Amino acid sequence: MPPRIKIISIFICVILVAYVFELVRRRHLNEEYSMGWLVTGTIMLIFSVFDDLLIWISDLVGATLFTSTLFFFGLLFLVVICLHFSIRISALTNQVRRLTQHVGILYRQKTELESLLGKQPLKEGAANLEKL
Repeated sequence: MPPRIKIISIFICVILVAYVFELVRRRHLNEEYSMGWLVTGTIMLIFSVFDDLLIWISDLVGATLFTSTLFFFGLLFLVVICLHFSIRISALTNQVRRLTQHVGILYRQKTELESLLGKQPLKEGAANLEKL
């Protein structure tokens, strides 16, 4: 690997790892998601520093160029990230559905209790429910 590309890739890896730490520190990124990015940044840094390791893995995989190996593992990483986010989105969708059903049941019970007690339902409660 040419020295200029090696220096740039090391710099990018260090910036990526530092940025992930900063996002976790500011609570913009959960620790659950940060581990994947930290592992990826560290592996990229190892490949950047020890380019013989990258060439050995390229030979092991059967790629003619080390850039093909990097693109392959990058694509594999993106597929894993997409699958993980699909699982999380599905779980959150189910959770929102259950919460919405619970809120609807509670609102109905509240209006039934109010009608039994002879009170008028609160207008702001109905308006807040419609916003949901």
